[in-house]
Amino acid sequence: MINKAPKRKFIAVLSNNMDISKNIKRIREAKKLSQKEVISAIDMGAAQYSRIENGKTDPSVNTLVKIAKAMGVSMAELFTEKDVLKDINSVDTTFMERVSLINSLSEDEQNTIFSILDAFISKRKLKSTLKNVLQDID
Repeated sequence: MINKAPKRKFIAVLSNNMDISKNIKRIREAKKLSQKEVISAIDMGAAQYSRIENGKTDPSVNTLVKIAKAMGVSMAELFTEKDVLKDINSVDTTFMERVSLINSLSEDEQNTIFSILDAFISKRKLKSTLKNVLQDID
């Protein structure tokens, strides 16, 4: 007989001087992400996410991991004070966030996106090749 240990849910305990909800909101806004984008990436209800950002409920560690991943930051950055966090927009986060959110899609949806990208890349290569051929003719 296999004895399965019960799945445990850990809740992040935050000190009074650290407001994780404000950090999550600040980082999300700095990355120019909407709540809807983060919610869809972490597969959470809008009301629950709103309670987290408004400090009405403490997120579990698992939820914090998902939020950090969706926003493209480390867990440590969620706990970093505002003045310590440096240049969160140093990379084109819009593109990077979209790429990271592809992981949350189903395999079929990912394959569709990759097929579309392949088509655009092939089109670009064809244009470039034709341009070079036409230049060689002149």
